Amino acid sequence: MKRTSFLKAMLVMPAAFALRMSAAGTPITVYKTSTCGCCGNWVAQLKTSGFDVNVVEVEDTTASRVKYGVPEKLASCHTAVVDGYAVEGHVPVAEIRRMLKERPKAKGLAVPGMVMGSPGMEGGRVDPYSVMLFTADGKSSVYQSYPKK
Repeated sequence: MKRTSFLKAMLVMPAAFALRMSAAGTPITVYKTSTCGCCGNWVAQLKTSGFDVNVVEVEDTTASRVKYGVPEKLASCHTAVVDGYAVEGHVPVAEIRRMLKERPKAKGLAVPGMVMGSPGMEGGRVDPYSVMLFTADGKSSVYQSYPKK
């Protein structure tokens, strides 16, 4: 019995190691103010979803938005950077992962404002919102819509 268990363990270990390596967190840097609770909630969701999150506390997120090319009309309360893309505001993890898989020719994604019911803004009502894909020239289009529930 012991020999059989040992052999099974030896066969399973490489597969388990490979699975762990493939699940290793995607690095993402989030620029946020220390006083914004909803940003902290969004960061917690990133961590729970397997991202390797580096939080940079800033006095004002405007400089980060400008640095990473987020149009002012799409501004929200935090800016993140993942694999060369900017992520502005309360963008759902599913859309970040989709963007990383599809690799669109864009600067990034944004959920403008602070929409109730978006990731990190849960509680009470759920308002409809759209995740916007934006380009270097400031143009944007709807990447995904989330209806009112």
